[in-house]
Amino acid sequence: MRHIQRRRTLFTFYFTGSREAAFVYAISSAGVVYALTRACSQGELKTCNCDPHKRGRSSDDRGEFDWGGCSDNINYGIKFAKAFIDAKERTVRDARAVMNLHNNRCGRTAVKRFMKLECKCHGVSGSCTLRTCWMAMSDFRKTGDYLRRKYNGAIEVTMNQDGTGFAEANKAFRKATKNDLVYFENSPDYCLQDKAAGSLGTAGRVCNKTSRGTDGCEVMCCGRGYDTTRVKQIIKCECKFKWCCNVECKDCEKAVDIHTCKAPKRAEWLDQT
Repeated sequence: MRHIQRRRTLFTFYFTGSREAAFVYAISSAGVVYALTRACSQGELKTCNCDPHKRGRSSDDRGEFDWGGCSDNINYGIKFAKAFIDAKERTVRDARAVMNLHNNRCGRTAVKRFMKLECKCHGVSGSCTLRTCWMAMSDFRKTGDYLRRKYNGAIEVTMNQDGTGFAEANKAFRKATKNDLVYFENSPDYCLQDKAAGSLGTAGRVCNKTSRGTDGCEVMCCGRGYDTTRVKQIIKCECKFKWCCNVECKDCEKAVDIHTCKAPKRAEWLDQT
């Protein structure tokens, strides 16, 4: 039941017009492109394979090389993801659908942005007199970090008069480009539980007492403070290498402090409902 409840909460949140929703659409779209493209290269799909356009000879700043190996077919991944993910949004012409289509595209193109050329050298003692190269996707972490930066700089927009695009909500800020995430609704207060907005709140969340970042108790608990509970954990200790070839450890008991955010006071919670 708890798993179903979490999925329902995510479903509610997923269809808001906040900057968090913009990031979710973009990263989900990027994930589909990445998974499909990787499946093509590994021969797991019958409808595609390696990039057929990477054939013959080419050159880069190091000189000429031969296309070889299996270049990731990123264009197929983008084309299929666009048809699959955008299908529902294209049946509705409102602000949320246009926003979702834009952010979906940002996610798809973000994966292509980090394509890299990988090469294998041939020649005496690896002299690299000849090179065979192919295009490969970078680790998905790069795409995620890029979209996270775009989330931080997301642009608030409104629909234009003919309902086909965006106009900036604040004329003092720059216009959104095709690579910017966009949103049109303010984010809910994530400190407090709000089921309608899809916010679970931070009450009961485990936090890091020593961190000054978003995982720290000072930030995550929203100034409400935190509770500390001492628990016992079993860890591996006194590990020794035994010939050959095992590592044997003992089970040791260790007391650790777990910090969790306090719930808001009732009066504070009622003010937000």
